Amino acid sequence: MSNVDWLAVRAQFPGLTRLVHGKPLVYLDNANTAQKPESVIKAMDRYYREYTANVNRSVHSLSEEATAAFDASRDKVAQLLNSPDRATVIFTRGTTEAINLVAYSWCAKFLKPGDAIVVTQMEHHANIVPWQLACERHGATLKVAPINERGELVLEALYALLTAEVKLLALVHVSNALGTLNPVQQICAQARALGVTTLVDGSQAVPHRRVDVQALGCDFFAFTGHKLYGPTGVGVLWGRRALLEAMPPFLGGGDMIERVSFSGTTYAQLPNKFEAGTPNIAGVIGLGAAVDYVEALGFTAIEEREQQLCAYTLAQLLAVPGLRLLGEAAERAPVFSFVVDGAHAHDLATLLDHEGIAVRSGHHCAHPLMQYFGVAASARASLAFYNTTAEVDALCQGITRARAMLA
Repeated sequence: MSNVDWLAVRAQFPGLTRLVHGKPLVYLDNANTAQKPESVIKAMDRYYREYTANVNRSVHSLSEEATAAFDASRDKVAQLLNSPDRATVIFTRGTTEAINLVAYSWCAKFLKPGDAIVVTQMEHHANIVPWQLACERHGATLKVAPINERGELVLEALYALLTAEVKLLALVHVSNALGTLNPVQQICAQARALGVTTLVDGSQAVPHRRVDVQALGCDFFAFTGHKLYGPTGVGVLWGRRALLEAMPPFLGGGDMIERVSFSGTTYAQLPNKFEAGTPNIAGVIGLGAAVDYVEALGFTAIEEREQQLCAYTLAQLLAVPGLRLLGEAAERAPVFSFVVDGAHAHDLATLLDHEGIAVRSGHHCAHPLMQYFGVAASARASLAFYNTTAEVDALCQGITRARAMLA
């Protein structure tokens, strides 16, 4: 058992101290974006105050300081993911851009008419639409692996879809709507044995658990900074070097070249080949500070704390009259989507907001998943290590009061 003082940890997040409609904030929208610790805010502030400059372009002191901080963040992310090669860590604007990079660049090299791509029924739109567009461009087919009523992948059906024409499998590590933790290591091993390239959307996994891309056995892994207590507008694509080197650039411009002439251009080596233009320097530095933060806290402590919160929240929500939980996977993160009898998700979220309780309502960028469960929208409560059981109690009491008001 960890001996972390979680109330002291909570005090390191200034956003959690504010009042909403005169009530203490109960922030349960962490799967959407997490709050930021002081250390992340200060790291970005220091860049803007003390050494604002572009990276990789100038020899003056400010640029060298900025470049050093930028490069240090890449090293931190490589260590976070247990990447064997720092150059295979590509900075993007987020998971969406990372997936689109692969959907354009990898598909341009490896996808041809008659091929197929497999996704799952629980994917975020960011891991569906880019592959639909790629299939349209290249004359390929999109296949969908089903889930069951518990919100778990039907592995036998998924493996049956991995036929000879399938070139890529794209799947989520942890569902942003259900919290389901998929057996990614097992799935990637099966795909690799069949010669299928794999991409894992790790946005909802990285904040909650230790991720080791070598152990997972995937070919690409994407995550976004703002769910990992870092800033918005920055994310990561990790890929196997051989694949990244074989892929053409995604964007053209400055810093992704070795030499340009009107007769032709020679591209830069990794990672620069995929990082055209001035990057989100402050965001990358902030992401590095966020990695420092969670590493110092320790993923063993984070997982232990969140599993306690997860078990408590699950029990409390299931005891709320009229509440239907979407998905009850055995292995999960603390993310819960639900509907309440007689209450539209948006109305429920609005009434909760008036009590200072922040949850998300809507389709959670997962239309096909909502259609599977037969609902147009749901409310979603998603927890982080800084949340408390008292906040879970406040949520359940707020749901009960809102249902009575809407009846």
